[in-house]
Amino acid sequence: MVKRVRNLAGVAAIVGMAAMMIVAATVSGCKTTTSAGRQVDDATIKTSVKAKLAADVKLSTLTNIEVNSTNGIVTLAGQVDTADQKRMAADVTRSVDGVVRVNNELQVKGM
Repeated sequence: MVKRVRNLAGVAAIVGMAAMMIVAATVSGCKTTTSAGRQVDDATIKTSVKAKLAADVKLSTLTNIEVNSTNGIVTLAGQVDTADQKRMAADVTRSVDGVVRVNNELQVKGM
């Protein structure tokens, strides 16, 4: 009986430690060095870039372009039909307010 109680105490200690590790991992995953205001700005930049690409470039492949913004640095990823479309997409993105830099990772189909 005493041995059984010791085993249960050991199991409880392990479960408690595992729970603490899960909580610590979750909390550390929520940390960000980006302020709430900057996150809102990045969301606005992303929306503005997508809208401007749709209006100015009128790419038929616009649905194949992914736009991400972090601290004003915009990354374009996906596929376009021509090198000219790739260049135009980057140029249009640079013209959006708040864009600091453009990482143009677009791929030209067939290249």
